[in-house]
Amino acid sequence: MSATPRVAIVTGAARGIGAATAERLAADGRAVAVLDLKESDAQEVVDRITAAGGTALAVGCDVADEDQVTAAVDTVAERLGAPSILVNNAGVLRDNLLFKMSASDWDTVMNVHLRGSFLMSRAAQAHMTAQNWGRIVNLSSSSALGNRGQANYSAAKAGLQGFTKTLAIELGKFGVTVNAVAPGFVETAMTRATAERIGISYDDMKKFKEAEIPVRRVGLPEDIANAVAFFASEDSGFVSGQVLYVAGGPLD
Repeated sequence: MSATPRVAIVTGAARGIGAATAERLAADGRAVAVLDLKESDAQEVVDRITAAGGTALAVGCDVADEDQVTAAVDTVAERLGAPSILVNNAGVLRDNLLFKMSASDWDTVMNVHLRGSFLMSRAAQAHMTAQNWGRIVNLSSSSALGNRGQANYSAAKAGLQGFTKTLAIELGKFGVTVNAVAPGFVETAMTRATAERIGISYDDMKKFKEAEIPVRRVGLPEDIANAVAFFASEDSGFVSGQVLYVAGGPLD
C-alpha cells in the first residue's frame, strides 16, 4: 500500500457489485468515491463505509453525460484527492429479442456501458498519468459471449473488452493498467430482473444455474469485488489488457 491512501472511483456503486466493490476497496485502505445516478442512493453505501472506519464520498452522476462526468471527477479530486483507481461498473438492462428491441433500448444500454466507461476513463486518466500510476477496471460479463434476448447488453459488454485492451496499450507507458472482470451469474437486482423478463421465479432460475456451474453455487457481489480488488492493487502492475471471467468455472 502507498503511504497516502489511493483514491478510487466506483460507478454504479449504490447496490450490487458496485456497492460490494466500493466497500472492499475501502476495507483495503482506499478512499472511495461512490458514484451513482442519485447521490442519496450512494450515500447509503458511504454511511456503511464510514461506519466501518473507512473514507468515502457520495457523488451523483449520470455517467453518459459528459458535463456531469467532468464535474464528478473534479469533485472527487477536490474532496478526496486525485483519483488513481477507476472501476467502470455502472450498467443497465433493456433486454428483449432483436425484433422487439427499440432503438431507445439499444441506445440506453450503449450509452451507459460504453459511452459512460469512455467518459469516465478519459476524465480519470488525466489524473492517473500525472501520477504515473493508475488502475482502470471495466465490468464486462459472460454475456459478451452471446446471450438470447440481450443483443444490446452482449454487444456493449463485448465492446468493453475491446475498449479494455486498447486502453491497456495506450496507457501502459504511463504506469496505468487496464483490465476487465466478466462476471457469470451473480445474485443482484439485475439478475432478478432477468428472471422476471423470461417469466420464471428467481429461486427456480438460481437452482438451474447452480446445477450447471461447476462450483455448484451462483456468484455473490463479493466474489466479483475480490477480483476487482486484485486488478486495483499494487500487486497487479504487470497484468494489463486482460479479461477475467469470474463465473464459477470455465466458459467457452
